Amino acid sequence: MSELSDILGSTWPVIQGPIGSMNSPDMVAAVSEAGGFGMLALGFVNRLEDAKRLVEEVKDRTGKPFGANVVIMNPLHREIIEMLAEEGIQTVTTSVGRPDAIYPLIHELGMKGLHVVLSLTHAVKAEQAGADGLVVVGCEAGGLRSRRPESSTMVLVPLVCDHVSIPVVAAGGIADSRGYRAALALGAQGVQIGTRFLVSEESIAHEAWKQVVIDCGDGGTDLLPVGNMMTRAVITPGIRKLIEDPSVDLEEELQKIDRLKAWDDGDLENAMPGAGQVSALIRDVKSVREVIEEMVS
Repeated sequence: MSELSDILGSTWPVIQGPIGSMNSPDMVAAVSEAGGFGMLALGFVNRLEDAKRLVEEVKDRTGKPFGANVVIMNPLHREIIEMLAEEGIQTVTTSVGRPDAIYPLIHELGMKGLHVVLSLTHAVKAEQAGADGLVVVGCEAGGLRSRRPESSTMVLVPLVCDHVSIPVVAAGGIADSRGYRAALALGAQGVQIGTRFLVSEESIAHEAWKQVVIDCGDGGTDLLPVGNMMTRAVITPGIRKLIEDPSVDLEEELQKIDRLKAWDDGDLENAMPGAGQVSALIRDVKSVREVIEEMVS
């Protein structure tokens, strides 16, 4: 079994969650330069040349290890992985799809992969499919989620650790040294951080998005329907009105929102700014170096 440190090659086992809204080479490089493991979000990139350009831009900024997330349901997933191998990327995370469809190729190319899972069942299947490690995501995490009932990080991480023999990375509800140490105590060898890095100086997320997260108190996020999945987001005043109006078909109204435009413009009154429950613990904007150094101190 490979230890997580061997798989990542970074100073600290702190992985940047591959959030598309902060898919910036500067951000990825900054995380790696600070001793973490930067991650490009290539999951929904639909042109191979765009994925290659992002990788090359990160390489121009750092010589430290970094990786990329690949969504298995993306029709380009095999081409993207082959390109990553050609560019010298050693580690990927994989998600949204059957791991047995891709891990033979990952290993054939001499790479390592961590598969993202939301349940014990999927964790066991991923290990059987050849995943070198797992990113175990609790229900507290922001972004896209399953519509099935899910367990919290506090429950899911030790449950998975009890049933697999490959390294586990904990994700969901972690923003500082307390969460980091708790994850290690639960049996994880490292953590993946999304929302805390979203609210960082290097993040390209709109400043209004960062402020919405900072202002989010206890219970300020919720799960909202998006297609055949759910997404955890901060509940803004406009979304709150929709939720509380019994005459509104919430799912239908949410489908009308141009989320990408709202995120880019910072017009979040009626949008769905993705963030995890850990938003309640985030009170300021820090550099990624400050976040990582405080976390592992």
